[in-house]
Amino acid sequence: MDDFILGLDLDGVCADFYGKMRDVAAEWLGKQPNELPPDVTYGLPEWGLQDGEYERLHRFAVTQRDLFLDMEPIAGAPQSIRRLGSEGVRIRIVTHRLFIRHFHETAVQQTVRWLDSHGIPYWDLCFMRQKSAVEANLYVEDAPQNVIDLDAHDSGCVIVFTNSTNKGLTELASIPRADTWEQAEEMIRERYYAWLDEQGRPRPSAPGLPPQWVKDDDRKPVV
Repeated sequence: MDDFILGLDLDGVCADFYGKMRDVAAEWLGKQPNELPPDVTYGLPEWGLQDGEYERLHRFAVTQRDLFLDMEPIAGAPQSIRRLGSEGVRIRIVTHRLFIRHFHETAVQQTVRWLDSHGIPYWDLCFMRQKSAVEANLYVEDAPQNVIDLDAHDSGCVIVFTNSTNKGLTELASIPRADTWEQAEEMIRERYYAWLDEQGRPRPSAPGLPPQWVKDDDRKPVV
C-alpha cells in the first residue's frame, strides 16, 4: 500500500447511533426516552421491540427523522480524525447502512451530509456488510461480530471501540480496546508511526501536523 489506511465504522464509533435511536424509539413506542435503558445490546431487545419491529423502526428513523443526519458525533471523534488525516492517514469510512432495501439513496445522502457537516475528512466511503473485504491497515469497530470477523481475517488489525453492545464480552478480551476517542487516536497513531518507520518515511513533527512527504504530495490536501 502507498498509504496507511484506517477503516472507520460510523455508528457507535464516530456517530452516537444509540443516543439518537433512543429518542426515535421512544416516540415510536409512545414512551419517554428515560423509560428506555441507555445500555443496549445489538438489535435493541432491551427496548421491548417485537419480532421484526426493528426494521420498521429503522426505516422510520432514517426516512422520517433523518437518523443518519441528526446524530451527534461521539465525543472527540471529528477532532481526532482531522488530526490523523492531516498527518497522512488515509481515512476510509466502512459502514453497513444499506441493510434494508429501497431507501439507499436517502441513507447515502444523509451519511455524506453528516460527514461534511461535522468536518470529518475521508478519502473513501464504503457501504459494506463484509468489512474484511475492504482493504485497510487498521479498523476501528464496535459491533461484536464484525470485530471477531476482522480479527479472524487479520489478527491484530482491529481496535474495539467500547459501548454497551460489546462491553464485557469475553470473546473480545484479547483484542485492543479504546473507551474514548482520545485513547483510540493514540492507539491509531502508534500503529501509524510504526508503519511510517517501516516505510522509511518521516513522522510528523507533532500530532495534527503533516509530515514533509504529505506536503510534497499534490494528491494529499492538508485537512
